[in-house]
Amino acid sequence: MPNLECSSCGSYLFLESLTCPQCGSAVGFHLASRSFQVLPDGPDTAVEIDAVSWRPCSNRDWGCNWLVSDQENSSKCFSCSLTRRRPDSNDTLALEMLAETGSAKRRLLVQLRDLGLPITPYYKREGGLAFDLLSSRSSGEPVTIGHANGVITIDLAETLDAHREHLRVKLGEPYRTMLGHLRHETGHYYQSVLIHTDEEWAACRALFGDERASYQDALKRHYQTGAPEGWEENYISEYATMHPWEDFAECFAHYLHMTGTLSTAAYAGMVLDVDRNDELLPEDVTPLISYADCDASVMLDDWDVLSKFFNQVNRAMGQHDLYPFHITEPVANKLAYMHRLITQEQ
Repeated sequence: MPNLECSSCGSYLFLESLTCPQCGSAVGFHLASRSFQVLPDGPDTAVEIDAVSWRPCSNRDWGCNWLVSDQENSSKCFSCSLTRRRPDSNDTLALEMLAETGSAKRRLLVQLRDLGLPITPYYKREGGLAFDLLSSRSSGEPVTIGHANGVITIDLAETLDAHREHLRVKLGEPYRTMLGHLRHETGHYYQSVLIHTDEEWAACRALFGDERASYQDALKRHYQTGAPEGWEENYISEYATMHPWEDFAECFAHYLHMTGTLSTAAYAGMVLDVDRNDELLPEDVTPLISYADCDASVMLDDWDVLSKFFNQVNRAMGQHDLYPFHITEPVANKLAYMHRLITQEQ
């Protein structure tokens, strides 16, 4: 994520900020310019940007800090307009979970835009991107996280730490977050969006396997017998072993994990100096804002060093590793494929 600051006092803001912690100004995020704008007369007022009036999203009371143009025929911002289904307005518990999920969704959308990936809404094209954000906890009905024909379904109960951690331990996962779910499910969507020709599908199948294999059979086999022995050599996670679709989506998600973290470090000006640690570093490590013009090996080499550093930082705080995964050569080849596939859109 880029460095974000208050346009009034210059203080540091997070992508989720609704107000400036320093001067107290109400702020709104302007997606087109990747910047925060101060709302001069409070959170219910508009701001003019390039001769266009922008007002707060109608979901601001539930944590959305994005702005929407008066030229749009909607009171909802671009992110909220992609939500096809959500809890009822009187379900306050679910709406609190929706607010946290909305923050992760907006972070995802900013990154997709920065990577140059097309985002076509479901209301503009059949099979376009949509989000069904539903709660199994408040409705009492099962909600299955997944993707089908452009629609990404998310269980809002995953925002609850105890619920999510219980599932993470039960399923033997080293990492489970709402942003991770969104990145993974979006990978399913982009597999069909970015791959078109028979030649492109053949290249994809050569790495990930034939996605035409029965998904239901693969699902049943995975939850009955688990990942095959020695899976670590060829897959980024146990879940990736289940079916070629899941392997692709997991690698897509990890590509977003890497590029998102590396670009954040780059915007902050982080450099690992070989003169201060010549035993571990072969040379200075300077993460880049974008790796679009580089071979994937540059990104992977930077990530190898930076991820170890961030793991050390997490351990210094008594937390689990930030990135608890190991990238083998076969996995690196899959991530390199993902790099080529995504950067061709830029």
